[in-house]
Amino acid sequence: MPQTFTFLRSERLKSTKVIAALFTDGQSFVAYPLRVVWMISTAGEPGKATMAVSVSKRLFKTAVQRNRLKRQIREAYRLHKHLLYQTIEAQAQPHISLMITYIAKEPLPYQEIENGMQKMIRKLGAAMSQLPAGQPIPS
Repeated sequence: MPQTFTFLRSERLKSTKVIAALFTDGQSFVAYPLRVVWMISTAGEPGKATMAVSVSKRLFKTAVQRNRLKRQIREAYRLHKHLLYQTIEAQAQPHISLMITYIAKEPLPYQEIENGMQKMIRKLGAAMSQLPAGQPIPS
């Protein structure tokens, strides 16, 4: 399968039910400057993964700052999601939902955000390898 560096609308996490379930049943870890809440779902969503991004309004007062950080996080995800997809296929998981939150207190350069995204994908692969193959997270 050829690599496609796109971030389609179907890959965006928009369901309030799934987001609520993420924060109640999901697992989380930190890959600075990102905090990731994730869970394996079998709800029949299209694709291998859906992702949402959040930036604190308390730390970044203007929408310009928040939107810039969200664009940078989505760009880093778009460029490195093929590594995440390879991990999902290797673990034989049907679908994964992610909520990525920016936790740094100040805007960091894009290179540091990209390094955090790569670290996040490695940590997520390690966390998924500890789960039984094809099994969702127990509630």
